[in-house]
Amino acid sequence: MPVSIIKEIHVPDIGDFKGVDVIEVLVATGDSVDVETPLIILETDKASMEVPSPLAGVIREVKVKAGSKVSQGDLILYLDVAESVSTPEHPSADTREATSMDGPGEVHEVRVPDIGDFKNIPVIEVLVVPGDHVDIDTPLITLESDKASMEVPSPYAGTVQTIETKVGDSVSQGDLILRLRTSVTDAAAKPQLPDTLSAITLGPRAPKAEGAPKPPPVTALSPSPAEAATAPGVAKIHASPSVRRFARELGVDLTRLAKGSGPKGRLLKEDVQAFVKGVMTGAMPAAASAGGVTGGGVLDLLPWPTVDFAKFGPVESKPLPRIKKLSGANLSRNWVMIP
Repeated sequence: MPVSIIKEIHVPDIGDFKGVDVIEVLVATGDSVDVETPLIILETDKASMEVPSPLAGVIREVKVKAGSKVSQGDLILYLDVAESVSTPEHPSADTREATSMDGPGEVHEVRVPDIGDFKNIPVIEVLVVPGDHVDIDTPLITLESDKASMEVPSPYAGTVQTIETKVGDSVSQGDLILRLRTSVTDAAAKPQLPDTLSAITLGPRAPKAEGAPKPPPVTALSPSPAEAATAPGVAKIHASPSVRRFARELGVDLTRLAKGSGPKGRLLKEDVQAFVKGVMTGAMPAAASAGGVTGGGVLDLLPWPTVDFAKFGPVESKPLPRIKKLSGANLSRNWVMIP
């Protein structure tokens, strides 16, 4: 009869981030999870990321909730794991033979791993240079698609010999990133549990049910020129996750912004600030919503007065909670726009 063991699931290595917001809890007490099933979603200034389960089992107790702030090593939940699940399997003879053949001092080619159905993803950042020493799961490059930004981690520990990609290149699964030379010390390094965030995604990912049929392939239909001309709101938005989050907190619809001032029309934080300033000062033309007032509308408001509140007594500044930041802008818009 298998014996169940209660395991603590902690926040894995998420880089230098501390006090990261928990924006969604994807599981509840009593849920059964598999390895790599997303547990919670964290959101930083740069990206949203899912924290997967390193083990399979049943959720005993969840210790975080939406709105909590967590850092590396903080407790997420307790997981009831069967003893057979937590016991590592002994490697087969073929596996040991392959491991012995892959000895230290060899040069390994590191290629783009499985990134789903994405192809020709732009490289927006190269995080290492030749001569750098990297550990297992150290981020090498950052890719950005229309839906997500993702880091490609190193599958080996070693020293970077040559880099075969650069910023601006477009890569797909299997393309060569760099060459890595291992050593005796690097070969002895133990790979981490599969709790390292190798891909940073924007939004929850539903776990796949066992035996579920594969969905039929969907062919994307390109809009006609007439539809594209009359539907500016569906145009692609070229902005980083931090800019999208900044715009969301201010209640700004990025589809209403013109071409950004960054490279290749990329929207920057300064573009969002300039748009908000134009709306608040009445400088934005009414033609910005030719099809009628949409979103937040163009508000013809007086400039905000400058008041020195210190003259009334001691002043203490406190940061607003995240929920108040998000709801404040929306409530103000609704108060002005809804008759």
